[in-house]
Amino acid sequence: MPQAESSSRPEIANFDDLVARLSEPELRLPKRLKQVAKFVLNNPEDTAIYSIVELSRMADVPISTFTRFSKELGFAGFSEFQSVFRQRLLGPKTTDTDRRRALADTPLRDTTSGIDLDDPNAVFDAFIHAGIDTLLRLEDEVDRSVLADFVSTLAEARTIHIVSARGAFGVGAYCFYGFSQVGKHANLIDNTGAMRAEQIRFMQPEDVALVITFDDYTAETLEIAEKVVAKGHRLLCITDNEMSPAARIASHALYVREGHLGHFRLQIPAMALCQSLIVSVGRKVSRGSRKQQRSQAADPS
Repeated sequence: MPQAESSSRPEIANFDDLVARLSEPELRLPKRLKQVAKFVLNNPEDTAIYSIVELSRMADVPISTFTRFSKELGFAGFSEFQSVFRQRLLGPKTTDTDRRRALADTPLRDTTSGIDLDDPNAVFDAFIHAGIDTLLRLEDEVDRSVLADFVSTLAEARTIHIVSARGAFGVGAYCFYGFSQVGKHANLIDNTGAMRAEQIRFMQPEDVALVITFDDYTAETLEIAEKVVAKGHRLLCITDNEMSPAARIASHALYVREGHLGHFRLQIPAMALCQSLIVSVGRKVSRGSRKQQRSQAADPS
């Protein structure tokens, strides 16, 4: 068991405890240790399986950084730290997912090592397997109660202001299109002409902002998120892990631990999550409209 750092800080007994510890606002980690924290949160299966040498290579940090990170959290060393991830992997929560993940043949890894990039078939297969892995991970890890709250908040909002940029912009743009198609008023904050502040100026109290951002967390997106919260508006966030700056200020956050192949981030899980939100919100909007129509028909005055 890890050693508690103080009487006010409980031991880390399982993966949920670890996530809670890393999410503490008062936790201040050096840049390298923060890099490890993000890596292990985004790659819990790999952290459970691979050696410290292999994980260090995948996370692009020295081996000693993993050891320092483990001790910083109160563990005696890396092996004790890794046991938390192995416990999570072998526990009852992931048993069914692990069986289905076997269909993917190879585990998701944040590397193109071993892939013949000159062979289109090999590249295609790598993306397909990684996509299967990330979708199974999303199905297993998404917080269903938060998902329900997301849908309710989006459906009740007058307007959904969608904030995304760079790698996440494609997902945000599709959300704008999808919500518009199901009858939900949406506004895409695209920072045209660097006028992001002007684009959120007329947000109303009954509006909500949906921020979509992943590591490396675009500065412009975070700036908008902070301004939205400062003005007292509701903020929902889709991001990669509990250490995301956007997650810490959002009223609700959904986590998509995206896979990577080299420098390319897979958008498959984020898109699947957003499509499910669009369909669910669309159903609520449609039922609400029908109910209102029946009420007006019954009381023409």
